[in-house]
Amino acid sequence: MKRILVSLLALGGALSLQPAIAADGEALFKGKPCVACHKVDAKLVGPALQDVAEKNAGVAGAADTLAAHIKNGSQGIWGPIPMPPNQVTEEEAKVLAEWILTLKK
Repeated sequence: MKRILVSLLALGGALSLQPAIAADGEALFKGKPCVACHKVDAKLVGPALQDVAEKNAGVAGAADTLAAHIKNGSQGIWGPIPMPPNQVTEEEAKVLAEWILTLKK
């Protein structure tokens, strides 16, 4: 009985995580320097986050790849302007990446 209860609690927690990712991702985006170069729905210095989501839709490992780019920076993926590394933790980068992937048009 105890195992079933623990399993049900874990499942409930996992199912409630998706709205938290969206709220936390958006809050992180607005609270970090991301907004200096990115908008959700339009190109600024960097690509629109909706375009990033669209390009990575269905790509295996996309959240991990995006998290690495957010944390470590990247170059040549969206044009000649490099994205510098960001002062985020691994966990923050992962939350941002997962949130970005929810922004498909």
